[in-house]
Amino acid sequence: MHQQEPISFFTATILEWKHLLKPDKYKQIILDSLRFLVENKRITLYGFVIMPNHIHLLWQIQSPFLRENVQRDFLKFTAQQIKFDLQKEHPLVLERFRTQTTDRHYQIWERNGLSVYCYSVSMVEQKLDYIHNNPVQGKWNLASVPETYAFSSAAYYLKNDTTFYFLTHYLD
Repeated sequence: MHQQEPISFFTATILEWKHLLKPDKYKQIILDSLRFLVENKRITLYGFVIMPNHIHLLWQIQSPFLRENVQRDFLKFTAQQIKFDLQKEHPLVLERFRTQTTDRHYQIWERNGLSVYCYSVSMVEQKLDYIHNNPVQGKWNLASVPETYAFSSAAYYLKNDTTFYFLTHYLD
């Protein structure tokens, strides 16, 4: 029997911090994949933000799934979906992600995303606060207040918005 993993704060960055996630259609790929993981009981999702060149997630991997496998599969699937769209719609942009590695022709995500376990409620709250305030930071200026940024869990917590029905409150 696997022991329940703690909630973890996960960050993944687009290769060389390129702003590939600016188009909403690529943000939607991320959201659809997260919803799939929740609906298939691989994760519980507590919070997220999708920025132009990175994502932050607050999630808990569900037994019997392993964190490294879920992270790998999530990044691989989202990269493939984005790559398919780039091949069809934006082949010149795709060339900016060509790589010389032996195991792939293109690389969308930086290798080795950051994953940190959150062992206390206060740490979860600190990470949620960080996630939700990311879009309002001066260097991004994507929203004036966190709950108005459409690609974040902020409205779920601050306005009881159920648009992202697959989220779970961290205190539940």
